Amino acid sequence: MPSHIFADRPAAQPPERGTVDALIQQTRRLRGEVDAVRRDATVDEDDPQGRWQRALCELAVHQLDDLDDHLAQLRDGTPADPAEQELLDGLEAELAPEAGRGSLLSRVGSAEWNLLTDEVVWSGELYQIFGRSPGQPPLTLDELPTFVFAEDRDLLTQMVTDCLIDGRPIDGEFRIVRDDGSVRTLHMMGEPVLDADGATASMWAVLRDVSELRRSQLALRETRDSLQRQRQIAETEHRLAVELQEAVLPPWRGPLRFPHGAPDALDLAAHYLPAASSALIGGDWYDALELADGSTMLSVGDLTGHGVTATSGMAMLLGALRGMAVAGAEPGRLMGWLNELLDASVQPALGSAVCCRYNPHTRTLTWSQAGHPAPLLFRDGTGRALGAPAGVLLGATSGAVYEQASEQLEPGDLLVLHTDGLAPHRDGEASRTRLLSLAPRFATARTAQDCVRAVVEEFGERREDDACVLVGLVGS
Repeated sequence: MPSHIFADRPAAQPPERGTVDALIQQTRRLRGEVDAVRRDATVDEDDPQGRWQRALCELAVHQLDDLDDHLAQLRDGTPADPAEQELLDGLEAELAPEAGRGSLLSRVGSAEWNLLTDEVVWSGELYQIFGRSPGQPPLTLDELPTFVFAEDRDLLTQMVTDCLIDGRPIDGEFRIVRDDGSVRTLHMMGEPVLDADGATASMWAVLRDVSELRRSQLALRETRDSLQRQRQIAETEHRLAVELQEAVLPPWRGPLRFPHGAPDALDLAAHYLPAASSALIGGDWYDALELADGSTMLSVGDLTGHGVTATSGMAMLLGALRGMAVAGAEPGRLMGWLNELLDASVQPALGSAVCCRYNPHTRTLTWSQAGHPAPLLFRDGTGRALGAPAGVLLGATSGAVYEQASEQLEPGDLLVLHTDGLAPHRDGEASRTRLLSLAPRFATARTAQDCVRAVVEEFGERREDDACVLVGLVGS
């Protein structure tokens, strides 16, 4: 009988953990080495050693090609994702040996069934694959189906019959149930060995345990389907969030003047700065509303979270804010009602906001805040943050009281309201410092829109999180 040295050859060294490309390179390098062995193998059909070596190399090349395709699909079709990383770890394990299990190539055994003498020879690896002790006799072709899944027995019988009767090579898979109850999937390749008269004298085969690989392939299909569904859901939610945001935020971007037609009107401009990731549609808002008494309500705010939940909550708050402002509520009282509204909401959330009421007749700014960056006032080429009245985050506690503060403005003063997503990591101090550094540019700006452009140039169009900026220039 031929030696089974090639079936039991030591495993290749495992690849370093890393990218999918590294795994693909490892697989292709191993495939090239195995293919070189196959090309150099003896091709004499009368040489049993050559047959074993060729069959094992063909099996290894076939399986490595499958693994190469599998990894390429994972690389080309999916983004980085925790679920896919778990799957990648499983695939990487196919190339890495584990204690008591062996590597990709070492989980291959061989067997020969002699029809003339009824002798059966198994390699040591095949005993391990079937979970049998080397002291037990190897299974005959009649006994082999008793270990096979009932659903797979007809397939195995057909493959063996085709090989023994018609001389066809064997290439197929079936599942076995070992004595310990575990189920393994085996890939079997073999050929008949003919005697001098052309009759079948024996059948030899190599069998590979492909259980882990098949589980990885099934996991990949299930993960791909799940991710596709998640993408579709995310795309739908993103579209709804964008449409809701566009419907709720004021349609104007500037310039806008309140009161309309007044020589000392407040010149207004605003801008929404999206996050670098289009998926991060948050609950940031800005608004300006001319009230019946000629005053102007200005507000910016931010609701925690992203997506439809955040934008729908923002829509609720902004709608309530507009209604209460039209009803004549002062900023402090208005903030208290918004807090109660958010506290009673079905979906708990936290929000920050600043609300200002500007009287153009007295040039007085009355404002209140809820855990939000204070407005910045620029005058004569310098800027400062207004002293903030007390006010906790919206939705943080029931019955919260929000104080008010007043500021006397002068012609040419510039007021900047913003959310805290302008700077990286939502660093409010960094945002304030960079905005204050724009004071020289603001001093030479002719309109509020010019000031907004300066802010956009300073912070860029995209960032880690979305943000809003609202600028008001006091007319003379």
